[in-house]
Parts: sequence; structure tokens; C-alpha cells
Amino acid sequence: MSDPSQRFVADHVGGLPRSGIRDFFAIVSAMPQAISLGIGEPDFVTPWHIREAAIFALEKGKTSYTDNLGLVRLRTEITRYVENNFGLSYHPEKEVLVAVGVSEALDIALRAVLNPGDKVLYHEPCYVSYMPSIRLAHAEPIAVSTSAEDAFGIDPDKVAAAWEPGCKVLLLNFPTNPTGGVTERAKLEQLARFAVEKDLLVISDEIYSELTFEGEHVSIATLSGMQERTIFLHGFSKAFAMTGFRIGYACGPQSLIEAMMKIHQYSMLCAPILSQEAAIEALKNGTPAVERMKEAYARRRELIVRRFNEMGLKCHLPRGSFYAFPSVEVSGMESIDFCKGLLEQAEVAIVPGTAFGPGGAGFARASFSTSYERILEATDRIERYLETVGSPVRV
Repeated sequence: MSDPSQRFVADHVGGLPRSGIRDFFAIVSAMPQAISLGIGEPDFVTPWHIREAAIFALEKGKTSYTDNLGLVRLRTEITRYVENNFGLSYHPEKEVLVAVGVSEALDIALRAVLNPGDKVLYHEPCYVSYMPSIRLAHAEPIAVSTSAEDAFGIDPDKVAAAWEPGCKVLLLNFPTNPTGGVTERAKLEQLARFAVEKDLLVISDEIYSELTFEGEHVSIATLSGMQERTIFLHGFSKAFAMTGFRIGYACGPQSLIEAMMKIHQYSMLCAPILSQEAAIEALKNGTPAVERMKEAYARRRELIVRRFNEMGLKCHLPRGSFYAFPSVEVSGMESIDFCKGLLEQAEVAIVPGTAFGPGGAGFARASFSTSYERILEATDRIERYLETVGSPVRV
């Protein structure tokens, strides 16, 4: 029997798919023995000095609202960090907004700049919220495919071919969730020239930038003519292991930050003050912990990619993030069926590639943000599972 209240749901919301990640891991939560390589969350606890900053702020009675844009002390630290690490200079009082995670920053950026019917170019496979966030802003998403052959970097020629009248925004995410793909400077320069030529605004989600394992991380906002047409998104969840603090930020031209702030102030009002206090400490003194965690991720990356390739699941070496994206085609199964069977029979959770868009068909996302020992056990279980569904060709 249908729910009569369904008739009240807005059309553009009712037509959205549920997150393929969350649905899948609702099953995992009922399996305490399962090893999860699924959720994109560091297994490290937030470093003590950052947690202590939040505790101390609470003890000092810092429980109030803050400025809509965020604490000026935090925005000042953000501009210092962004200039030192990305080569970008922003005014802390006019060009920075502190948000409730990068997810909120992305949402309000899209809503602030898109009119109904505008079009957004984005590369796929991609983080699960990109297409729905574009739809929720009443705009049209245009996916640009990336491939394993190119290590899931973006091809500027494909972007140009996908462009059509009405495109207003180019949404980028490097390093990329779920593939670990990056794009080198030369291709970013091509994209920058294209953005100028077509008068596109670029929204650049760089949440995984500190977890770049090979080569330099380049923000497209640093390239000629781009800072004035780029909203730079970053945050604390991944590199600083602060997922539960829900703290992120946006930097960009004053008029765009002001537009984003209008939406932010009428919805979220401000990010939690305790999280902002913790973020200040993270930016001031958190770099050594970030480097230690990155070293651990690099070691895990080598292990998980080697093991996948040994068992016949062809996998490129991700140059950033903490995700491997192996092909499961050798199993002869669709990615959703492979992942469900793996969970039910071997109690290992990875995410079907189709959760990240049609371009993820035949792949699965496995996070190496868990311990080396658990990755070793998980990959042993995956290998045994493969043997039960048909022996793959070893490479």
C-alpha cells in the first residue's frame, strides 16, 4: 500500500536516488564481524591536541553562535594555511566562509550561483552527492567520463566535447573520490583556458589535497585568470581526521562568498563554535600529525593495490585520496552483485562502483583508511571469495 503522504514530496526530490553508499552500509552495521573498506573515514582518532582545543573551549564556556562567516581567528588561519600550501591569497574577512563540512559548502555554492535550467559539467565516477546536489539546485548535471586507462584523470578534450549552451559551472574534485585520480598541471591549464573561453565558474573540491602521494598538488585557482572565477573548497575531515567535527570552508571572490553566506545564514546560521576552535588548533599545529597519517596511508596503498592485482582484480595505483578502485570484471559479475556476495559470504564490505555513477560499472571502491592488518585480512578474504565464484587469471 502506497504512503499517501508521498504526494507532498517535491518532484525534484522524489526523483533523486538514495545514496548507494549509505544503503549498502545499513547492511554492514548489522554485521559486527565484517571488515569494512567502505566508508571514507580515517581510522585515526582526531589528534589529541585538536580534541583538547575543543574541550578547553567548552570548559571556557564558548558555547555561543559565531559570525555567519565563522570566527575571524579561524578565517585568518585558513588564509594563512591556504596561502602557504596552495599559493592562494584571500582576504579573511571578505573571501572566506566556514561551513558545516565541505558538503554544505558545495551545496550553498551551487545554490548561490545556479539559476533553474543552468548546466554543470562534472567528471565521473564522482562523489555520490555531486549529481544530486546539482539537481537540488534545479540545474542540469552533465557528466564527463574518466577511465582507468588514464588513471581516472580528466581529459580536457572530453570536457570541451561535453560542453553545450547553458553550461555555467565546471565542478572538479582532485584528488578524486572514489578513484584516487589526479590531474597534472598541463591538463589543468587546458581546463583553465577552456573555462575562460566559455566563461565558466569553477568549483574546485580539494578536500583530499594533502593526501597526494605522487607529484605536486596544483589548484586550478592558482592558474592565470582563475582565482577570480573559482570557488575553492576545502576542510578538515580527511587529512586532519576530523569527520565528526563537520567543519569545512570556501574561499572565493567576495561577491560569491557573500551570496553563499546569505544561504548559509538562513539555513545553518554558523558552523559549531567548538568545531571552529578545534579547527584553529589543527591549522596552527596539526601538520606533523597529517604527515604521520599520510605515511601510514601510503604504506596501506601499496599493500591493497598489490594484493588486488595479485588476485586478478586489475587496479591502478591511486595518486591521491585513500581509495583504491579495482575492476571486478574478472569475476564475471556486476559490481553490485560482486559486493553483495563478498559481504554475505566473506564479510568484507566494499562499495559498488555504480554508487558513484554509471561510469563506475565494473569497479568497486575500497578504502585503505583502515589498519594495515585489517586490509591484509580483508584482501585474503576477498581472494578466497574470488576462488568460490571462479578462479581469475593471476597477473
